[in-house]
Amino acid sequence: MADALPDAPKEPRFATGHESEGRPAALIAWGLYILSLPSANLLVIVGLIVAYAGRGGSDGLSRTHIDAQIGLFWSVFWWTILLWIGIAICVVSFFAVNDMGVVLIPLALLLGLGLLFLTVWFTIKSIIGLFRLLSDRAP
Repeated sequence: MADALPDAPKEPRFATGHESEGRPAALIAWGLYILSLPSANLLVIVGLIVAYAGRGGSDGLSRTHIDAQIGLFWSVFWWTILLWIGIAICVVSFFAVNDMGVVLIPLALLLGLGLLFLTVWFTIKSIIGLFRLLSDRAP
């Protein structure tokens, strides 16, 4: 009866990871991205580290989710930087030029709303990504 079982390969596998190997990393990263809102964006950094760590051991659908997570982080990161620079310019300009207050305050508020929209969009995109991974679909 023991002869009916095939022998396990004795050599190590040096190829890139298997699709199922990256799935836990992708699930954890999506979860941490979702929890970044109540954690004041601290967990999003941990999620990014998990995504980068799981990237090498994943393939297929898991790899596409991990690549999407990394891309989502960096796009939101750079948009956040640009919006904060715009808000800083508005605040400095408001104190430097008193005549432009009518324009600069609404512009700074609009940029702040952009930050809020970006945060909500990031969270919704992460929830959708998690559900798509759980249903074995691309991000």
